[in-house]
Formats: sequence, structure tokens, C-alpha cells
Amino acid sequence: MLGARPVQPIAWNIRPFVDGSYFTSCSSQFISKINPATEEVLYECPIGDAGDVQRAVEIARTAFERGIWRDLGPDKKKEILLRFARLIADRKDELALLDSLEMGKPINAARFEVEVLGYHVVRSAAELTDKLCGVLVPSEASSITFNMYEPRGVVGAIVPWNCPTYNTLLKVAPALAAGNAVVLKPSEIASGSALRLAEIAIEAGLPSGVFNVVPGLGATVGEVLAAHPGIDMVSFTGSTATGKRVMQLAGQCRGRPVQLECGGKSPQLVFADADNLDRVATCVVQDIFYNTGQICSARSRLLVEACIKEKLLDRVVSLAHELKAGDPLDEATNFGPLATSLQRDRVTAHLRRALGEGARMITGGSVQSQGAKGYFVSPTVLDNVTPQMAVIREEVFGPLLCVQTFVDEQEAIALANATEYGLTATAWTRDFGRARRLAKRINAGFVVVRTSGEEGGGGGIANVFALCAEPRKASGFGAEWGLKGLEAYSTLKAVQMLGH
Repeated sequence: MLGARPVQPIAWNIRPFVDGSYFTSCSSQFISKINPATEEVLYECPIGDAGDVQRAVEIARTAFERGIWRDLGPDKKKEILLRFARLIADRKDELALLDSLEMGKPINAARFEVEVLGYHVVRSAAELTDKLCGVLVPSEASSITFNMYEPRGVVGAIVPWNCPTYNTLLKVAPALAAGNAVVLKPSEIASGSALRLAEIAIEAGLPSGVFNVVPGLGATVGEVLAAHPGIDMVSFTGSTATGKRVMQLAGQCRGRPVQLECGGKSPQLVFADADNLDRVATCVVQDIFYNTGQICSARSRLLVEACIKEKLLDRVVSLAHELKAGDPLDEATNFGPLATSLQRDRVTAHLRRALGEGARMITGGSVQSQGAKGYFVSPTVLDNVTPQMAVIREEVFGPLLCVQTFVDEQEAIALANATEYGLTATAWTRDFGRARRLAKRINAGFVVVRTSGEEGGGGGIANVFALCAEPRKASGFGAEWGLKGLEAYSTLKAVQMLGH
């Protein structure tokens, strides 16, 4: 188990990792990476430049065209990816420590994201390598006509900072399972685990040049990667505004597929017939305050039937008070700081504006005391929130829960869909007919309907990664999980073989 703080400082190696080894960035400029819990400098990160991207893309292209990974049989690909998954689980403490130090994630949450989520997303992709099956079309005896899947080529992947290990693997695992080469740009806020994962992939047997990582800024690396003519597909996770910019850049040189998972403003609907409000409150608190609210799928809008509002909010507030903020490396901490001072300032600005527009703060709202270190904002619940307020319309990406009430199912669905986003949603009701209607009428890519307040019954983590969900509206488009995710990282070819 990890202690309260590592005994020895980490030897950070934040440089481009290309063709199986590190090299010095072409850029001579650096930015300081700050530990959000202590405000101490962790390391200096190169801002990167076009030369770094060019080298990585050339290496990835060479590796792809040589067929050193693309042409391996599915059994061999599966073997290497399964070994990669096992090594990730074995290195859970190391990877979790990197994520915790860089973005302030509580160490237990970071470890969970590595050894459970990260492991299973790679394992699931590995098990699908032999499931990409084409279709044989009935034809004359002298000919054969069929479809076949082929890898797209070199995938440019851009990931955010909020769940560094998991977000990296969510892009890389299906792209590799489909046979592609990858050039990944991690966030400059949290690059350590992505670079370490590239090293671990080589150890697992992935050929050099197939998985490359280029750290740097969005303006100096991300934009260059999205616009690079040597990239065959761009896969992006991050803000909606940046996602739109990625689409523009990807289309400037030549047409290529783009896959986006962007922002969210997801609802949690609770009907009066929910049978266990204690359990509901536990999930409400978990779904908004996990990772300090820095999750695109966070259920930041609580829509509750008016007649049970006070009962539910009493429980939610009580549980929010039990969250323990502090040193992310302390095993007892379950609520960390926001990732940057800029993010803290954005969250507090949203809070001030909401209060100025008439929202009522039930709990939270405090920032660290004067002289204390860390970008902490306490778990906050806002009531009297109206549809016109920015806090209910815009993605805050912080620990702010907005409460609205409804009187019937029709109003609940209207409130749930009153957003430009369409990522996820959760609803609680024992009425099975209503559950079916909610599943159909809520406009989101992934809808969870809880017909029981009992624990369990979720089907397991592995089951989630067998599913495929596609974001809607401003939340993006394209599938990454399950078999459809591998298909998205593939291109469909039609072949007709004619004889005599």
C-alpha cells in the first residue's frame, strides 16, 4: 500500500516517446507542472512543436506500412494486449501515484481507475481482436463478393487530464486492437502515466513505433496533430469548444474521420416511487463529487420529484459533509483538489454568478483558507436553479450539483432534455413502464434506469465495456467501447473476386 507520501521523489521523464524510446523535444520552451494539492512544481514540461509531431507521425506511418502490428494474426494481437492489461494491473501503484500527483486525484480512486477500469478496457479490446467479421454476399459460382474490415492506419489521439490512465487506454486499446498505429497527445496537465503506459506496452511485446506519445500544449502539439496530413483518423476527448476546433483542423488538409467525446451536463432523475432514498443519495453524491466533479459524465443536474425533494436533499447534504478532503496520497482522502488554479477559478466564478442570479446554496462553496495550499473547492449543492442560469446550461466540470424539481413524468423528461448536451443520464423509478419510456425518450447516448435501490445488479465492469454508446448533440459522436468501437477504428472494404 502507498503511504501518506512517497519516500523518494519521482524521476519524471516528460519527453516525447517515439519508436520505443525517449528523445529530446524540438522545443526549447517549457511550462511548470504544479501539484494541485501542494502547489509545488513537479517538473518542467516541454510545450512541444511541429517537429515532435512530424517525427512521431513518420515513425507511426513506417510501423503501420511495414505491417509489424497490422499484419499480426488476431491471436497474437490478443496475446500481447492481454499481457499489456496484466502489466497495467501489476503497476497499479506506480501509475496511480503519477495520476494522483499530477491532478490531485485521491490515491484510492486513481488505483481503481488503473487496476479496474484501465485493466478491463484493455482486456475487453483484446478479446475482440478476432470478432471483427466481414460479410460474405451470395453470388454466382464463378465469383466471391465480401466485406472485410481493415485498420484505418495512423490514429491521432488527443486525451484530457481528468482520468489520465483511463482516458489514454480508452483511446489506445481499441485503436491497437483494430490494428492501427497511434500517436497520442496527452494533456500537458497530466502526461506522466501516458508516457509510462507506452513503455509498458513495449514491455508487453507491442512493436516499437506502434504506440507513440508526444506531450505538449494544445496549440503546439494538439492542433498540429489534428491537422497533420499523415494522420488517417482523429479521436478526441475534451471540451466541446476544442472538439469543434479539432473537426475544423482535421478537415483542412483532406477528409478523414473524426471521433469526438465532448462535454456533458447529465441529469439524475429521481421519482417519488424510488424505494431507497439512502441508496439514491449515495449514488447522487458519488455521481457528482467523484473526481471533484471533473468527469464529463458527472450527473451535475439533480431532477427530483417535488414531493420528496427535502427528504432526498437532507440525505445528500449529510453525505456531502462526510467527504474527506485532504492530501490525495492519504488513503483516507476521498475528495481532492481541482486540477489547476484556472479550473478552481472557473468553478468559483460559476458559483458566484449562480448566487447572483438567485440560486440558493444549501451547502459548500468554500475555498481553501487563506495561506493554505491546494486548489480545493468544497462539495456544493445549489437549489432554486432556473433553466436560464448559466450554471444549469454550461458544463462546470467541478463539484457543483444543481437541483431542479418536477411534478410529473412529462416535465421530468422535458427538463432532462433541456440541454445542448447528450452524453449520459440516470433515472430512479420502480415503475417498469415508466422506465421503458424514460430509456426511449431521454436524449442521451447512455441511459441508466434504476428500478431498485438495492446495491449490486450492475452487471459488472467488464459488462459495461462490452456495451457501445455514442454521444449526442454537443457531447460529440462516434463509438469507442465494445465491438462497435473497434469497427469505428476500422475501415470497411468491399472485395469482388471474379473468375471464369
